[in-house]
Amino acid sequence: MNRKLNNFILITLGKKNVNANDFGLLIFRLAVGILMLTHGLQKIANYETLKLAFPDPIGLGSSFSLTLIILAEFGCSILIILGLFTRLATIPLMFGMIVAGFVVHGGDPFAVKELSVLYLLMYVVLILTGAGKYSVDHYLQRWWMKKSKFA
Repeated sequence: MNRKLNNFILITLGKKNVNANDFGLLIFRLAVGILMLTHGLQKIANYETLKLAFPDPIGLGSSFSLTLIILAEFGCSILIILGLFTRLATIPLMFGMIVAGFVVHGGDPFAVKELSVLYLLMYVVLILTGAGKYSVDHYLQRWWMKKSKFA
């Protein structure tokens, strides 16, 4: 049987293919990061207008809340795209999505909070799986293992 066809069949039937999984994580990370980055860029572009009317769901002030969510949506998204400190970068984003979905839009119909919940679930996947082989995290881990006594 053709080797490529055989590999395709094995992957389709569920044989674990590390390269395919890591490539899938790369695509997932890029998609999640780029999509959220657009939300952060939109807030940066409209900062002056938004800072006066941005929700203050946890009592930090509108302007400070906006600054925090911009740091999360923009800064942490860049880290996720790079695969740098991926698990740590998901934490502020998860917190932001929890606040958006269950505090700011807590009384709204599910259709309004659906996007926040969807992003939250994507960040849960990233915190559980990590960035994968095609990431800065992977290379930092390899470097650390060589440097440390755990190698």
